[in-house]
Amino acid sequence: MSFVADLRVVLRGRDFQRLFGTRLVSQFSDGIFQFGVAGFAFFSPEKQTTALEVAAGLAVLLLPYSLLGPFVGVFIDRWSRRQILVVAPMVRGVLLLVAAGLVAADVPDPAFYAAALAVLGVNRFFLASLSASLPHVVPTERLMAANAVTPTSGTLVTFVGVGLGYLLRHIYGADDGGVALLLVTSGVVFGLSALVARTIDRQLLGPWPDPDRPQARQALRNVVTGLADGARHLVHHRMAAATMGAMAAHRFFYGMATALGIILYRYYFTNGDSEAALEGIGLVVATSAVGFGLAVIITPYATERFTVERWVPIALSTAGVLTGALVLPFQEWGLPAAGFVLGVAGQSVKICADTTVQRDVQDIYLGRAFSIYDMLFNGMYVLAAALSAAILPANGKSYLAVVIIAVGYPVAALAYRMITASSRAKVV
Repeated sequence: MSFVADLRVVLRGRDFQRLFGTRLVSQFSDGIFQFGVAGFAFFSPEKQTTALEVAAGLAVLLLPYSLLGPFVGVFIDRWSRRQILVVAPMVRGVLLLVAAGLVAADVPDPAFYAAALAVLGVNRFFLASLSASLPHVVPTERLMAANAVTPTSGTLVTFVGVGLGYLLRHIYGADDGGVALLLVTSGVVFGLSALVARTIDRQLLGPWPDPDRPQARQALRNVVTGLADGARHLVHHRMAAATMGAMAAHRFFYGMATALGIILYRYYFTNGDSEAALEGIGLVVATSAVGFGLAVIITPYATERFTVERWVPIALSTAGVLTGALVLPFQEWGLPAAGFVLGVAGQSVKICADTTVQRDVQDIYLGRAFSIYDMLFNGMYVLAAALSAAILPANGKSYLAVVIIAVGYPVAALAYRMITASSRAKVV
């Protein structure tokens, strides 16, 4: 099916429309927020960003939330997911106003990062609830189509939000006051998603009542045990676990590519001109958005023709070979092209991973499964940035980093193929 056909099919359900609208509004706000944070952390004219600072910034924003992932799973497997979608946007909006106040007051960076961390924590809680809710508003046979148009459409809307953030930066200014206004704008927009979520029936999104399930307080005390239960459940669903692993591998190499690109644009291509560097990275983001959009179109066709088990390694291998070829010359034109390739491949793998987890994992484990997913999604990205900090030179030109990316993707594809082939042989 084409993207338009998929969208037409899944939009027939009114409940899906409401969940879809909640996602689009919230992720549009995400784009504005992410641009504001990136501009403040990596492209401020007053700062001299190093690879170590890039890694530290990503760690502050992503890694601590990954450690909260198990707690998120406990609650979204017990609390009304609809209520989470209503309350989380309001909490996040308030936190964004606090973060804006801290920036405007010119407080030390750690205070701002603490507020940004709280914002991202609430947001990931929200996104995990959206993913766990999707199977409740579309039939099983339409999950692939739904995953091609919902998370992917949300990502595309995030890119639109980034673009608006870029335009607003020129209106608000690049100083701390401008960043504060961007955060306020993001907070107001995100709060609107709660109004959309309120139109969804409170009981619709699950989880279903289970009298044998322990209370949240008890589950919170046993969160490590709960995470282990989720991991054991995934071990017995090897297709879901393998596809989740493929997504984690992509995030690792994508994290390396991100750190490499930021430093190359900041110093190697622009000689320290922060505004020129931001424009260059903006072009990479734009081409990545085009790649994401293309993935929406081709993934349903590709998985129907090749199956998920074949399409995932094709996407990973292609990403490694083409990225290496495009970046190794260290010409400025190569990075936007590589961004496009990684956009297509990464979103293709993500659509497959989302669908496989939702299709194969029991509903009672979905929250914990997506919490593990988010831990890998963020943790691997930060780990890659940390490795980049250790190997990247001051100007970012590193043949070693490019080789790791170019070789790592095909190796991940081979590992995925071996695991899925073994799993299929056992079933037969």
